[in-house]
Amino acid sequence: MQPDPLPPLQLGPQVWLGPAMAARQDWIEPLSATDIAEIEAAAAPLAARGADIAGLQVQDFPLPTLARRLAQIQHDVLAGRGFALLRGLPVAQWPLRLTATAFYGLGLYLGRPVSQNAQGHLLGHVRDLGLKSDDPKVRIYQTAERQTFHTDSCDIVGLLCLQTAREGGHSALVSTGAVWNAVLQQRPDLAAALLQPVATDRRGEVPPGQQPFFTIPVLNWFEGRLSGIYHRSYVDSAQRFADAPKLSPLQTEALDLFDALCNSPDMHFLMTLQRGDIQLVHNHALLHDRTAFTDWPEPERRHHLLRLWLAPANARPLPPVYAQRYGSVVPGARGGVRPTVPLNAPLEPGAGGAG
Repeated sequence: MQPDPLPPLQLGPQVWLGPAMAARQDWIEPLSATDIAEIEAAAAPLAARGADIAGLQVQDFPLPTLARRLAQIQHDVLAGRGFALLRGLPVAQWPLRLTATAFYGLGLYLGRPVSQNAQGHLLGHVRDLGLKSDDPKVRIYQTAERQTFHTDSCDIVGLLCLQTAREGGHSALVSTGAVWNAVLQQRPDLAAALLQPVATDRRGEVPPGQQPFFTIPVLNWFEGRLSGIYHRSYVDSAQRFADAPKLSPLQTEALDLFDALCNSPDMHFLMTLQRGDIQLVHNHALLHDRTAFTDWPEPERRHHLLRLWLAPANARPLPPVYAQRYGSVVPGARGGVRPTVPLNAPLEPGAGGAG
């Protein structure tokens, strides 16, 4: 039987090189005073009465003029360059409940929030909890370590910067399609290995009846689209399970090349999130990273991001194999971690989490 043909060279707006993208400014979406006033008008009454953030629906958060712009931003993320940066939410002036309510309300216009961990957190906190990634139940976002290029288990990930680190903690993005093109051009003999299933560690958050790892190829060609799902650290840690399929030498070489290309300054670019920035990233088309950081000694100044995992109803089709991780492949009803408790939106970081 003849092997399936490899996906072709990728074209389109989501295929870009980092240096060229870094030279552009069209991905920055400044929030005007009018925009902020509209957001505050929607969020402030909810925050004042202590509304349950996790129970909010889009109709609870009216944005009569900004909604149309958010629809265009969502299109740019899902079908355009694959990311956007909203700039200027006044997090330094607003109390945390108001900020969290506003961030969640904006997210409702981009997709349905899904749980980020077994604790049912719809609102995640990215902070250094003093943990280390060599613990197999720790997710790297709970540490100050570099994350390495990876995807999250959702269609769109949104990050709101509340506090910046003293040093480091920069965000990096790379185009999955551009990395694939480079593999085809440099080592076509390794390309097929990236389309073979690999085991990825669930890091202790195992749905009932499932294995402690899932087996999905790093790259997946489905209905004319190339989608990536990847976290090398978790691929490597999955090898600790006796029943996990072992990486072949060819797969290891292919993953090493994939990592090297992601890490190349010719492929990715860095951005520094400012307080009040909201970064939106399409996980199927891009990989993201965060550099290691050194934090401030004062607790109130410590590096802190809020995070949303979003499932848009108009997201791209995904292959059935994604159901291992996403629970479903139905747009708008997929992604996240199946919780063991009711959904909730904590205002303070805890020890649980997925990343």
